[in-house]
Amino acid sequence: MSQPIRYGIVGTGMMGCEHIQNIVRIPGTEVVALADPHPASLDAARLACGPQPNPVATFSSVTALLEGCELDAVVIATPNWTHAEVLEPIFESDLHVLVEKPMCTTLADCHTMLRRAESHAGVFWVGLEYRYLSPVSALLQALSTGAVGRLHMFSIREHRFPFLPKVANWNRFNRNTGGTLVEKCCHFFDLMNLAIGSQATRVMASGGQNVNHLDERYDGETPDILDNAFVIVDYANGVRACLDLCMFAEGSRDEQEIVAVGDQGKLTCTIPTGELIHATRSRVDLSTEIISPDPRIAHTGLHHGASYLEHLDFLACIREGRPALVSAREGLRSVEIGVAAHRSIEEGRVIEMSELTD
Repeated sequence: MSQPIRYGIVGTGMMGCEHIQNIVRIPGTEVVALADPHPASLDAARLACGPQPNPVATFSSVTALLEGCELDAVVIATPNWTHAEVLEPIFESDLHVLVEKPMCTTLADCHTMLRRAESHAGVFWVGLEYRYLSPVSALLQALSTGAVGRLHMFSIREHRFPFLPKVANWNRFNRNTGGTLVEKCCHFFDLMNLAIGSQATRVMASGGQNVNHLDERYDGETPDILDNAFVIVDYANGVRACLDLCMFAEGSRDEQEIVAVGDQGKLTCTIPTGELIHATRSRVDLSTEIISPDPRIAHTGLHHGASYLEHLDFLACIREGRPALVSAREGLRSVEIGVAAHRSIEEGRVIEMSELTD
């Protein structure tokens, strides 16, 4: 394919602009159209596009974009709860699709999207880019070579800042986001699934909203999003995983710390410091390596270059006619654990994954 891949971006807020800044730095691509109902967001996206061979067309809806432009691929970065609705007209085309995480906010919508995606002519990719973080890639590679022996425990700690503001503050309410453990943490559940290579069978969680957003009011409502949680996940192959989330821990040295422990050793990776620490049980072979960013990264952006690498693979699948490396099924599985975790918190009990029928 010698012609540039023509992209349309649907949803041009913070993440939409992040995708634009990655795409325009990849040879053989062109952002030709933008869609967003908010003029200020469209203005920011035009600036993110920079110099383009042709003027970038702008539209107020995905339908108008599809009718008004010749495209090869679309990126969906609209608010979480709109993904299912925005994807419907795209499924009537053969366009390639990258939809931001979470794929959808409800399991019912996720299952519908899975069915549609599996019969869709174009590549359907879910934006779970944390697997492309260079330290995470190094940890996953080491795991695949048996660096810890047989894996038994896998844990992720994210201690970070609160949710950032979004247009109309949509991300302050569970009804819009799917809940913190869906909206934010589907990334981490995807990493658990990828590293462990098995099906989650049961989830137990405890969490709350104890610090953040309690003094905010929107149309008389107080935000209801969790700002901290522990989530334990059991897998069919006997491995157990744990997420430790705190969103009022700005003072942490590292935002994320990922640990894999097996019967022969332990691996730890840190982000953003980029350490990969490998220890055997005797500690004789303890080693620390600083993982350099992938040299292909041309835009670091919000995720340490992970989104850029994600787009390289998305583009390769388009050009080579291969299925997505991060499919709708991975999108569904990452949301399932978040939904189960929220249910566990709400009902105060362990949730069997077999219960999730909605």
